[in-house]
Amino acid sequence: MVEFIERTIERQIISRLTSAPRKIIILYGQRQVGKTTLAKYIFQKLGDKKVLQVNADFNPHTEVFSSRDPEKLRLFVAGFHFLFIDEAQRIPDIGINLKILYDNFPDLRILVTGSSSLDLANRIHEPLTGRTWTFRLHPFSGEELIARSSALEYYSRLEEWLLFGAYPGVLELENRADKAAFLHELTHAYLYKDVLELSGIRHSGKLRNLLRLLAFQTGSEVSFSELGRQLGLNTATVQHYVDLLEKAFVLKTVSGYSRNLRKEISKKQKIYFQDLGVRNALIEKFAPLQLRDDTGRLWENFLFVERSKLLDNHQKRVNRFFWRLQTGAELDYVEESEAQLNGYEFKFGNKEAKPPAAWQEIYPNATFQTINSENWLNFVLNA
Repeated sequence: MVEFIERTIERQIISRLTSAPRKIIILYGQRQVGKTTLAKYIFQKLGDKKVLQVNADFNPHTEVFSSRDPEKLRLFVAGFHFLFIDEAQRIPDIGINLKILYDNFPDLRILVTGSSSLDLANRIHEPLTGRTWTFRLHPFSGEELIARSSALEYYSRLEEWLLFGAYPGVLELENRADKAAFLHELTHAYLYKDVLELSGIRHSGKLRNLLRLLAFQTGSEVSFSELGRQLGLNTATVQHYVDLLEKAFVLKTVSGYSRNLRKEISKKQKIYFQDLGVRNALIEKFAPLQLRDDTGRLWENFLFVERSKLLDNHQKRVNRFFWRLQTGAELDYVEESEAQLNGYEFKFGNKEAKPPAAWQEIYPNATFQTINSENWLNFVLNA
């Protein structure tokens, strides 16, 4: 069993949960990523304050917290300092009921978790506009794992991160076979659960086949129409499925960067998996790097996701893109903030790339850097 590893967003959540202005804390993240563990740890640190924990799978709780009845809610929450609702997206009308709690019980502090933004996005954000702070919990980041051990250990285990990802459950296991078995179980038992339950999709086989196709195209531009032809689905359905998988924190789509120059390709998208262990489980491939033909794809996905964890954990507002011209000039990754435009090329090994001449010509004030196997640590630790 791995000891509790502190999460970067923990202090931010505690600050928002205990200070003014009072707002509802929403903690999103994939299933099995540690949301419940983090929430319970936070409440332990708050000392002797009384916490009401609500299980969204428990019928009496669900009936009360979907009732829209202030008196029923009062009977449940009276005398408590904090309310913790786990997997809140499973409670009907949860957004409206949270609004009632927020408006009628000004001394009650509320934290809710959700493993999918599907219903939370629809049922919480609209009725709770201006009343929430939102956080995202990822699988463990490099920063979090280094704080537990050392930068040298994290650096030396690069192949492990590329093959098995960084889910808490994976880190608890010692050998490759157990890690692979955990990830297979995760992808079969949990990966589609929210999408299937909350969106009404009945063709789980189509969904799984789509994910497998996307796993083989990690880091490449994808054609939804081509995917549709391979799956026997229309383009709009494929786009809908990808959107749902992104809202369930399985995938992340990235668009091409453009300032509306005709020669820049901006309408296509790249797809990355939020955890490489899940990606490799979908294609049933955990072979060592020296036996693989997809190391470059793993590398690009890894750097994108670890950089995203860093930016999200520190609440850095940065737009993320790739860049390509019709001539073929391209960059793997682009970050745009108010002050700066930064371009990156990802190379596995110790290779160095030159910035595309067109990039320097079109964006003379932008930066460029190669991220390779020697300098990657700084990229995933410093924003």
